[in-house]
Amino acid sequence: MKQLLFTLVALVFSGSTFASGGGDSIDLTSHWIGYTALAIFVLSYALVILEEKLHLRKSKPVLLAAGIIWILIAAFYNSQGMPHSAEVAIRHNFLEYAELFFFLLVAMTYINAMLERNVFDALRDVLILKGYSYKALFWLTGILAFFISPIADNLTTALIMCAVVLAVGKDEPKFVAMSCVNIVVGANAGGAFSPFGDITTLMVWQKGIVQFTEFFALFIPAVVNYVIPAFIMQFFLPKGSPKSGAGEVTQIKKGGLTIVGLFILTIFTAVSFHNFLHLPPVFGMMLGLAYLKLFGYYIKKSGQGKLNTSDVPAGRTRTDDFDIFDKIAKAEWDTLFFFYGVILAVGGLGYIGYLGLISEFMYGQLGATTANILVGVLSAIVDNIPVMFAVLTMQPDMNHAQWLLVTLTAGVGGSLLSIGSAAGVALMGQARGYYTFFSHLKWTPVIALGYGASIYVHILINGS
Repeated sequence: MKQLLFTLVALVFSGSTFASGGGDSIDLTSHWIGYTALAIFVLSYALVILEEKLHLRKSKPVLLAAGIIWILIAAFYNSQGMPHSAEVAIRHNFLEYAELFFFLLVAMTYINAMLERNVFDALRDVLILKGYSYKALFWLTGILAFFISPIADNLTTALIMCAVVLAVGKDEPKFVAMSCVNIVVGANAGGAFSPFGDITTLMVWQKGIVQFTEFFALFIPAVVNYVIPAFIMQFFLPKGSPKSGAGEVTQIKKGGLTIVGLFILTIFTAVSFHNFLHLPPVFGMMLGLAYLKLFGYYIKKSGQGKLNTSDVPAGRTRTDDFDIFDKIAKAEWDTLFFFYGVILAVGGLGYIGYLGLISEFMYGQLGATTANILVGVLSAIVDNIPVMFAVLTMQPDMNHAQWLLVTLTAGVGGSLLSIGSAAGVALMGQARGYYTFFSHLKWTPVIALGYGASIYVHILINGS
């Protein structure tokens, strides 16, 4: 059933990414090349969905699919005496990917640097040693997920908070399962009102459709999206408190809090590049990487990266425990290459011509509000990235409130199922045996209630 749903949705949204970026295109939607390319994409994405069972990295099938699809397109256009049309289109797609790639690479490098400096470990230990009740921990981890994800992204935030509930609640499986659901909902809701909270919001911001400060109009709908299911779920939590842990709080290594400050400064720089200099925010992020690299040089030379000198020979010093290139190397490369494959593969499908058909049906016949609500539901079945790419490429004639609506639904719709967001998929692996697809599905009705309420509140506050 899931495979069938995926196939149908992929057919609907195959016209995604920024594919109409130049050159005259020929409608190939009824040509064998169009059908073949679509079948290749569906097959590759089916392998992505089965990643956990096949142990096949998700980037591999989509990278292959992207290459084959563009080979088909280029061969056809060469045969028609239009050798440069496909070249112009694929360069446009690649430029869009390059901006996303370097933006995410800088953000991932900062997060890895903070992890290495024990910033998040210290936060986890403080929460563990406080001796909170199950209900207090449930709310605390969910609220922290909501407010940290706009800065650190929903995936990283969810993993940190899950580590807390696993450490304190491993003897109470029900608490762990419910807390993971709560964290996923909180992280996705928090990520919806910030360009840095989710890949989809980042794409909307980088396209210039929604300005940085305008995302905050989604704050109250995002709060509603999180609070309603959390309020209902709290009545079903186990009573009492976990056994208080003994131990010490992990010490943040020197320079850790400075790196947090530099990350905030980097975000401010990216926003300033976009708002005041009218330059792509990725260039501000790359400048921010220079902040971190120079500070890493200072740590290295000042010896602040030193952990232990007992194994260093006499007469020598060890000062190179902090290596910025090591943080870059530990970026989520599989995810970054997955984005490349998705953008280029579905970009090719968009260039083939499926985009116009779907845009006319969804936004012409169903209407913007219905279509945008449907986008959120589809995000729970298929990854929200290709779905949002589709909408951005369609460029439907919508007012600003509707663009905010689709930004909200694409961000929080993935909470409806555990497979609907990167945060949910990651926690199924981290809390294996506690948090599963069905333990999340049990709470889908109350999550859907929050989803519907957040849409209503958005329309009430921001218009329709």
